Amino acid sequence: MTLQKPDFSRYIKFFWIIVISLGIAVAFMFFGIARGWMGFMPTFEDLENPESILASQVISSDNKLMGTFFNENENRTYVRYEEIPQHLIDALISTEDVRFYRHSGIDLRGLLRVAKGVLTGDTSSGGGSTISQQLAKMLFPREKNSGAVKFIFRKFREWIIAIKLERSYTKEEILTMYLNKYDFLNLAVGIKTASNVYFNCEPDSLKLHQAAMLVGMAKNSSLYNPVRRDELTLQRRNVVLSQMHKYGYLTRAEFDSVKSLPLDLDYHRVDFKRGLAPYFREYLRTTMRASKPDRSKYASWQEQIFKEDSTEWVENPLYGWVHKNKKADGSTYDIYRDGLKIYTTIDSRMQRYAEEALTKHLRENLQPLFDRRVKSLRNPPFSNNMSAAETDELIDRSIRQTERYRVLRESGKNFGEIREEFKKPVEMTIFSWTGEIDTLMSPIDSIKWYLRFFRSSFMALENGTGKVKAYVGGPSYEYFMYDMVKGGKRQVGSTVKPFLYTLAMQNGFTPCTKVPYVRQQFILFDGSVWEPRDASDDAENYGRMVTLKWGLANSKNMISAWVMKQFNPQAVTEIMRKLGVYSPIDAVPSMFLGTSDITLYEMVGAFSTYANKGVYIKPYFVTHIEDRHGNVIASFVPQRHEAIDENTAYLMINLMQGVVDNGTGGRLRSREGYGRFTMPIAGKTGTTQNHSDGWFIGVTPQLSAGVWTGADLRSIHFADISTGQGANMALPVWGYFMKSVLADPELGISQDVQFERPLNFDVNLDCSVEPDTGSSTDEEDFF
Repeated sequence: MTLQKPDFSRYIKFFWIIVISLGIAVAFMFFGIARGWMGFMPTFEDLENPESILASQVISSDNKLMGTFFNENENRTYVRYEEIPQHLIDALISTEDVRFYRHSGIDLRGLLRVAKGVLTGDTSSGGGSTISQQLAKMLFPREKNSGAVKFIFRKFREWIIAIKLERSYTKEEILTMYLNKYDFLNLAVGIKTASNVYFNCEPDSLKLHQAAMLVGMAKNSSLYNPVRRDELTLQRRNVVLSQMHKYGYLTRAEFDSVKSLPLDLDYHRVDFKRGLAPYFREYLRTTMRASKPDRSKYASWQEQIFKEDSTEWVENPLYGWVHKNKKADGSTYDIYRDGLKIYTTIDSRMQRYAEEALTKHLRENLQPLFDRRVKSLRNPPFSNNMSAAETDELIDRSIRQTERYRVLRESGKNFGEIREEFKKPVEMTIFSWTGEIDTLMSPIDSIKWYLRFFRSSFMALENGTGKVKAYVGGPSYEYFMYDMVKGGKRQVGSTVKPFLYTLAMQNGFTPCTKVPYVRQQFILFDGSVWEPRDASDDAENYGRMVTLKWGLANSKNMISAWVMKQFNPQAVTEIMRKLGVYSPIDAVPSMFLGTSDITLYEMVGAFSTYANKGVYIKPYFVTHIEDRHGNVIASFVPQRHEAIDENTAYLMINLMQGVVDNGTGGRLRSREGYGRFTMPIAGKTGTTQNHSDGWFIGVTPQLSAGVWTGADLRSIHFADISTGQGANMALPVWGYFMKSVLADPELGISQDVQFERPLNFDVNLDCSVEPDTGSSTDEEDFF
């Protein structure tokens, strides 16, 4: 009997049918995924132009990044491949995808290694995703909370996208996109922002061990967070260095040397409330995004604000810029997503000096002086001339302005109940000049705590150009957010007097014109008589003939009153308008006491006119704006007009030099620390009634700068003129700032530059013998 061999042909045939069917099915599946039948698949146009949300950059005139405008967590700034150091590229490739230059998007060897690791339980086998696959996932993120089947399909989709990316971009472009897209945590999206956040440098300045740390974070930035897990991050960084050594990017000696280094963090938390020029950046943001003013959106008491905003909309091209300008496709610019580069007039060095000067004076001088005296107050921090009912009213008003009040009010509580809630201690962090304090304090006590702090603001601009070089709206934007450069208005005191004297100089008077130092009386509209007085008695000089220069230098109200009687309040108002003052002005005889509320921005701009030979140049903040590709899409030039003639401007410079040389601004010549200047300085101090506000505006041949200082409420102030005058409250900030500026040779500000004398100027400025000034103090307003 013959044995028949088994017939395996049909089994073989069946096997190949299964294999071919599976191959066809897999091919069909990949074809369907590629065609988008099984979920989203980016088109060729999507791959060529992936959505890239870029933060807009605020750049100083010396090309320093001062901050960014970004939306939610997309604080990304683009960097070119040429700006990425080679050791960063080497670290990324050796750690994430060592065969990056040898595959076309999918690394089959890497996939087999992962599969082997899964089968054998070897967790050290690493991942199989290439850099291209990781980029595909970042560009087109996976949906959250999906099942296993969908996850597998999306993994296949990433493979296809990775292959398409490899066909659309060069290897260098893929690396650049990856490093620009990756989220390094702590609002540091992209390598440029991460370099600034963690090491305070640009990507091309990253050292080897710093670059390795950032690459190490790419495995899991939440886990390897250097701010919270420094030891774990250090271990991960050394793994990256080990990989670089393994694949020949580092020698053994280099590896051993670098791995012993610390993380070397220089962490700068991304927070729009912190960093350089926060008040200015916020002004810039709100100004560029402003909508066309609509009266219905302003409160009944905001009529003046509406008028000023409407004027800005018409005359200031930066105001509402995103709404006034359209992109090529007709859409509106978005400063949070479009990656604009906003080149400002601010000099980062001067800005830093200004912030340091203001902080130094408030922290070391003014606030400690007030704190020592606050113990003598009946109801601190309010002055003793305030009744208990008046202080309670001010506290109640402050309560109504808080977020806590709004929440309690919405919960249905009445004001009495809310006030009781404000008396209950709660845990909070409060501001102090020695650092933040974690404490237990009632909200009502915290209101009093913050009210006691003196605020100050500062602005400096470049004469001849109108470029604002420094802008400090207050002592701490995080705790005192109200901007007192361009937002807040306060009475200006005697800093208004040069405007009155300007009227005299252009009508034939000179600094040496002598006038009687006697009391002057004004008949007011209601028939009453007003007689201004000076803050301090000067019996020795009363009744004598004195020069106008002496009167302004010592801020004598009776001399200003004499000048006012030669003209009229409306004429002074017209001069102020020509000099750029747009705030409401009460055209009354007492206006020379500075009773009108005006911004620091207006005052500094007006005073700079004297250094500009009579030409008013409206201070401006931005020179040009570029799109994300570097194309200039907007340029800005300041408004200018002739306000006064050149001779009048020079006479005013001479008059105000007397304030610094022999008058109320004399500390700039005599005081150690913020004085002893030899440069020509024209300026004016100012003090308002009850010493609530202190001012100083100083003009040099190259820079004009101004300072305001005071408490949030006018009822909180120093009790005497010696401590409450502008020469004590505001002038030192100017001095500290100018000291730092002069010490920095790169800024080119010199004490040797002189005010330029007009051609054919023949007015005698030698006033010979002046009266004995005695002790110079600012005036206090008396009505």
